Amino acid sequence: MNKILLIGLIFFSLHTSAQVDSLDIKIGQMILIGMPKAEVDSAVLAEVKAGKVGSLIYFEKNIPKSSSAFAAFKKMSWTYQKAAPIPLFICIDQEGGKVNRLKEKYGFTRSITAQEIGKSKSLDSVRFYADATAATLAGLGINVNFAPCVDVAVNPANPVIVKNGRSYSANEDSVILFAKEVVKAHRKYGVVTTLKHFPGHGSSLEDTHLGLADVTQTWQERELKPYRELIDSGYVDGIMTSHIVNKKLDRLALPGTLSKSILDSLLRKKLNYHGVTFSDDMQMKAIASNYGLEEAIKLSINAGVDILCFSNNIPGVEERTVDKVQRVIKGFVASGQISKTRIDESFHRIMDLKKRFSGTELDVLKKYREELTKEINQQNLVLKKTNEELQQWVDGKKKWKKKKKSKK
Repeated sequence: MNKILLIGLIFFSLHTSAQVDSLDIKIGQMILIGMPKAEVDSAVLAEVKAGKVGSLIYFEKNIPKSSSAFAAFKKMSWTYQKAAPIPLFICIDQEGGKVNRLKEKYGFTRSITAQEIGKSKSLDSVRFYADATAATLAGLGINVNFAPCVDVAVNPANPVIVKNGRSYSANEDSVILFAKEVVKAHRKYGVVTTLKHFPGHGSSLEDTHLGLADVTQTWQERELKPYRELIDSGYVDGIMTSHIVNKKLDRLALPGTLSKSILDSLLRKKLNYHGVTFSDDMQMKAIASNYGLEEAIKLSINAGVDILCFSNNIPGVEERTVDKVQRVIKGFVASGQISKTRIDESFHRIMDLKKRFSGTELDVLKKYREELTKEINQQNLVLKKTNEELQQWVDGKKKWKKKKKSKK
């Protein structure tokens, strides 16, 4: 290869690799994926190393089925985390009761439903179970819990929240009281909590895992109170969106996850929330069966979602690969249908949250910068060697010309 061209390529490589805030890195931080098995997956590990994904989520299928499940699980988390250029959010749904990935049969601490906790005459139960859960998660290398569920049990016949014991109470003030204790316990162990499902799923008659759920006629304004009170009092780390349709809040009848009226006008502007929003699973059938992948991604990001969840854990729904999601988002940015400013907003919210739970900014970017420094140092050595070779070639050329001239 022409030595001048080689030097130019090295300079180009140095320039592009040093862009901490490059579009690829920013988009990667907005993607959350599920893993296929109960061991480190080579494809996922490669995506993590490349910075294509910023968050992972565990399900029951990811728990090692062995007597040493805890150690194997922790090692798996550490392997992914160690490979990440920017620290990962490693997530789980560990509400307790039926929404409980870390079951007793695998050797983990017993948990009970929010409904059972809500029947307690004191806060002792929620404090005990929240502390046990948070300590376990931290020990396993999990730093995000998609809990507490702050849906108010408005509809006793609700099939997915109330009947499954996921609501603390039909009284919104009680929900606030218990949720606050859950947040406190998790913060003590450095675990992010995520209130769900905004703007309220406790009044639905349907399950969004199976299809659209329209709460227009059943939703009540008081379902917003837990969000309003907890935001105002500083007890919100993250919020998860709901796929429910509520024409009272969105005249276009878009599901909450895809609605700018719900996520921007209501959550951001009216309730004054400036933190990270996680989507509920984008592969749940309320979204997957009614909106194409591209349309759902475009609407959700423009609505205000920061981290899009693709669990690859719902039967009958096509798997969503990281590369495919990356291509879709980059395509929309290139065409101007999603602005770079919108991507920047999400990136900075995510990084702010990671900094808050990982310590200083230096702590969050430390691994990434170490990798960059190592790579740049290696490339500098190549560049130095190339310059030396080039100089030797130039000196040799000069000597040859001088020698040729002297012969004349």
